[in-house]
Amino acid sequence: MRRVLNLACRLVLALFAAGLVLYFSGYSPLAAYKAMIWGAVSSWDGIAQTLVQATPLIFTGLAVALANNCGVFNIGAEGQLYLGAMAAAVLAAYLPPLPHLLHVIIALCGGALFGGLWALIAAWLKIKADANEVIITIMLNSIGTLLCAYLANYTFKAPGPVPQTPTIHSSAALSRLGQGAQFSSALFVGLFFVLVVWFLLYHTKLGYDLKVVGSNPRAAAAAGINVPQMIGLTLLLSGALAGLGGAGQILGLHGRYIDGFSPGYGFDGVAVAILGGNSPLGVLFSALLFGLMRAGGMILDRTTNVPVDFVIIIQAAIILFVSAPELLKTLKINWKKGGVKHARTVADK
Repeated sequence: MRRVLNLACRLVLALFAAGLVLYFSGYSPLAAYKAMIWGAVSSWDGIAQTLVQATPLIFTGLAVALANNCGVFNIGAEGQLYLGAMAAAVLAAYLPPLPHLLHVIIALCGGALFGGLWALIAAWLKIKADANEVIITIMLNSIGTLLCAYLANYTFKAPGPVPQTPTIHSSAALSRLGQGAQFSSALFVGLFFVLVVWFLLYHTKLGYDLKVVGSNPRAAAAAGINVPQMIGLTLLLSGALAGLGGAGQILGLHGRYIDGFSPGYGFDGVAVAILGGNSPLGVLFSALLFGLMRAGGMILDRTTNVPVDFVIIIQAAIILFVSAPELLKTLKINWKKGGVKHARTVADK
């Protein structure tokens, strides 16, 4: 409870700081917040847009939170999301039409597999060379997005000037929820995995071992837990969650892979996870908050003279006041604990 109150106070401070920036820029903070929040929740279109924006953040937030629980910092959710999206788009467009449920499952599993394998590269480098996963995953973001850009521009490019893949078969499309609504059953897939990750972390031996490694890798090694194996498995599962997020966007929203389709869902996932306290339920509420801000920003731009960039200022303030202190604190703690080599040394003794 104390941690929740602490995060809530930081969130209020972030909103206050963003309001000050708006005030000194010549706009009314109260009018802006009212238009943004009320617009996002007062109509079906606003609620639908909030859910559309929140859905990929649920996946990327879960991906980062799961890794954080193991003391591993997966900053590469953006690249993993792109690889998962590309894999799902190819499987959904190039496989012949299949029974609906089967085709959807194959495309989602393909997205999860490629997202997980992309994260496994960072796991291998961390385990074999004790490389810093923060640096590796950030670098893999650029490689992954550029690789997908190449595939969308050349290998799998559909006819026309836009770098995109062919339209997916209807048998692989996730069902839309509501007449004319943009959000799809990808939302329910995300909610399902919130429960899966919650159960994994708090009701399984694997989750217990994962958290022990995150709490103290040396003690975990001394207790007989295979720390390198646990780190590899965690990053694999983390990348799979991010890949699922990309697959959900393609199958449920865009209907094909479009180059540059993500406005930074993977990077926002870091803030979502930290704001949510690295707990699955916290990630869900945090993703909804960020989705509300994105949806409210669109309404703000249409109904007031306040620039839509104000939403970016709010997000930056949240990261500055809420996410950054927690991230730096956790990085400091894990730096003191030591890495994979230290855990191996303890285990050998």
